[in-house]
Amino acid sequence: MQYRDKLEELETRFLSLNDQMADATVISDPEQYRKVAKAHRDLDEVVAKYREWKKADADLAGARLMMQESDAEIREMAEADIASLEPKLTTLEEDLKILLLPKDPNDDKNVVLEIRAGTGGDEATLFAYEIFRMYSRYAETCGWKVDVTNTSESSVGGLKEVIALVNGDKVYSKLKYESGVHRVQRVPVTETQGRVHTSAITVAVLPEADDVEIKIDPKDVRIDTFCSSGPGGQSVNTTYSAVRITHLPTGLVVSCQDEKSQIKNRAKAERVLRSRLYELELQKQQDKIGAERKSMVGSGDRSEKIRTYNFPQNRVTDHRIGLTLHQLDLVMDGRLDQITDALNQFYQAEKLKQQTGGNGAGPSKPRPPKTDD
Repeated sequence: MQYRDKLEELETRFLSLNDQMADATVISDPEQYRKVAKAHRDLDEVVAKYREWKKADADLAGARLMMQESDAEIREMAEADIASLEPKLTTLEEDLKILLLPKDPNDDKNVVLEIRAGTGGDEATLFAYEIFRMYSRYAETCGWKVDVTNTSESSVGGLKEVIALVNGDKVYSKLKYESGVHRVQRVPVTETQGRVHTSAITVAVLPEADDVEIKIDPKDVRIDTFCSSGPGGQSVNTTYSAVRITHLPTGLVVSCQDEKSQIKNRAKAERVLRSRLYELELQKQQDKIGAERKSMVGSGDRSEKIRTYNFPQNRVTDHRIGLTLHQLDLVMDGRLDQITDALNQFYQAEKLKQQTGGNGAGPSKPRPPKTDD
């Protein structure tokens, strides 16, 4: 196998990390232990897959030796083993190629999830509410915590905007391809003639920045406090618990009024601000500086869609990879794995092709299916 020497090095490194995690010196140093445990965890999947490959390879070699036996029954058993092991080895080798791809340094991060209503008026705000509920339910199935920092409701009970912190295991790795324009096609509750309308919202998924990555100079921010509005009990409109932070060099403004405590609201707002500043730094590195979050979500126009949710047909289509599922009811209930897994597999295959000069394994981009506009 092409990458066997590399895999042997990783397995040796993995065994060394095992020993370090049992070392009293490392255990007594929480920061050192955290680093070692993370490095061990990062190698766990690829080493397990490599060991599975080694066993299958050894079993295949044994089966081929059995083919030299004079006993016809033994040769027949060997043929059956070879028929099952050869494709298994091929699959394992492709899996290992994917696992050896450079990791996205943000994959383990929590995220700031921002959803905003775009084209479509009240119907867009209702859809924004449903999409936020969809992600919230998905988060529950993944064991993540969703912490709302700011909302702006519409007159019909929808959401003009919602910003939330999503905390958990590998959140960004699962949600990073959700950024963009999401389009909905359905008959609005206010439609009297039964016509299908098209509306759109924008979704932005920002990796949360660590303190060590983005330092905010206190001189660069203005902090204003104000009374909370909306539901919240006796403290609403009576205490200055809501916080608005303005980052003067960039003009970024973040508000948080979800908590009754001003200290907690300020902490949440700082997390969101730090993540937005981190995203701006990433854009600079990638030479994609433009309108704020433009490269991620576009303008909210229907024509920039990445995904369409067609309610009359119970259909959801991701236009980037040509994936269509007639399970919209399940998707809206938070069952997103089929979509997120397909997106991750597609983009991993694309990276693999780039790494091997276009000759790597992996599907070419499928032609998007026709959608009803």
